[in-house]
Amino acid sequence: MLATPLQPEAPMSEVPVQQSINQLIDALMATLPNLKELSSAERRGTIARYTSVLEGNFIYWMTATFMAAKSEAARCIIIDNLNEEIRDAHPHMMRKFAAAAHAYPDSSDAFAVHDDLTNMRLFMGKMNGVKSILAMAFFEGFIQRFMPYLATLATEQGSTELEYTDVHGVCDIEHTAGLFRAYEAERAVSPIGPGVNIYEGVFLLRDLMRTVIFGRVYSIAV
Repeated sequence: MLATPLQPEAPMSEVPVQQSINQLIDALMATLPNLKELSSAERRGTIARYTSVLEGNFIYWMTATFMAAKSEAARCIIIDNLNEEIRDAHPHMMRKFAAAAHAYPDSSDAFAVHDDLTNMRLFMGKMNGVKSILAMAFFEGFIQRFMPYLATLATEQGSTELEYTDVHGVCDIEHTAGLFRAYEAERAVSPIGPGVNIYEGVFLLRDLMRTVIFGRVYSIAV
């Protein structure tokens, strides 16, 4: 199933940041395919692409965000998030979840997300604290909203291993709120100049999640 073309971005400069993020999440959630109309292969593909992105990249992105942040208050919030991810072995939860749904990613799943994932990695390499924190606030907010849908995909695949979706459906509410506080703290010490697109990473993650949801075929030059 291929994604429909993206619509042009609406002007966001006059909308409060948290409201803008919530609107983007609402818009992305509204595109989710009807669960009753998905084939087993389509359900498996979404879980596998999601796992291909999350298992090996979420902690990396959050670590890059910690390194980019200049505000001590922001860094404290981010390190608490990282401590939870690592202490409770969230990538292990993710792996168990995908395996139980018979959806552990293969090379085709990795290739499907390759271009969008590369764009996100390059963005994180710019080490802009404000933009990175805002991107992760969007992502945590989306994940929390996406968990019931992801859990249903897995149960339709015959899985009863839902620790990952159960945990993230709860903990990411506080994670999102914390990252918005971190954004405000970081913005105070690292003001963004006029004309700068603070939503750069948000849009990249939004596009990556669209690829996770709908799939895409790439020809990767090596």
